[in-house]
Amino acid sequence: MEELETAMLAPNDHFDGKRFFNPSGASGKSFADFLRWMLNRSAAKWPNFLPNHLPSHRIENCPSGKTAVTFIGHSSFLLQIGATNILIDPVFSLRASPVQWIGPKRVRLPGIQMNDLPPIHLVLVSHNHYDHLDLATLRDLNVCFSPPVITPLKNKKLIASSGLENIKELDWWQSTETHELRITVVPAQHFSARKFSDRNKSLWGGFVIEGEGRTIFFAGDTGYNAEQFRTIGERYSHMDLAFLPIGAYAPRWFMKDHHMDPAEAVQAFLDLKAKRAIGMHFGTFQLTDEGIDEPVNALHRALSDKEISAEPFELLDFGETLLL
Repeated sequence: MEELETAMLAPNDHFDGKRFFNPSGASGKSFADFLRWMLNRSAAKWPNFLPNHLPSHRIENCPSGKTAVTFIGHSSFLLQIGATNILIDPVFSLRASPVQWIGPKRVRLPGIQMNDLPPIHLVLVSHNHYDHLDLATLRDLNVCFSPPVITPLKNKKLIASSGLENIKELDWWQSTETHELRITVVPAQHFSARKFSDRNKSLWGGFVIEGEGRTIFFAGDTGYNAEQFRTIGERYSHMDLAFLPIGAYAPRWFMKDHHMDPAEAVQAFLDLKAKRAIGMHFGTFQLTDEGIDEPVNALHRALSDKEISAEPFELLDFGETLLL
């Protein structure tokens, strides 16, 4: 049935009738390349655990007309636009893995614990990788809040297995309106997979969130694609804030198609012409070979090279809230 439903989607510039693909031609590396990486890997040593500087605390609702961003960890954020509380790519589990006894283990606890969240009105899930779509977290959210979910195409069945029922799938550039917000799924240069056999059978993407007079862009996971970022920047010419990934980029020969490094994230920020940016996808799970602090240090160097101050492109501490 799933194959039949996928086949019913009309082929387009990012779907061939069976699988999704990147219009840029970026297809990533083969399984043989993956084995080459694993056999020759030289990964930096990460600490087993780092305590958060800020204790988890109860998050209150945001006043009308205000926007607040709280960094939970990795690519997970609480975005509060007026009275609407949104979780983006929420992962509260100990591991980004199909099982909790093996796989990438978090070295920092979530900056905000589940019990300290305000009522959640909406969840955005960018794609199906384990460090972005965590079924255990979605099950807990269903019990606590039963929020609606917005996600790119063909992720509904997986998300519904968590018990959540109100799930809206969107193709790139499609929009929906909810809670006086307009949510649009936008392109990203990435891929999808939960196992070897389902690669690219579901779509990936970013989000543009419009409401309360603000425009906010969440890039999801993406490699650097100048045309992609410039197009998004042209369509949303008054972008107030961009969430951009800066980690999980080494080794470059293997990761370049699908993960930006900090210098590319800075260039994406310039391409988008956003007023501000927040870095993400770092310092939580060791997914690749760079050291835990390398994305932060490399971001500072990249900003300095472009003569950009740290203020417009900043990093939040785990559990820190930025009020716009």
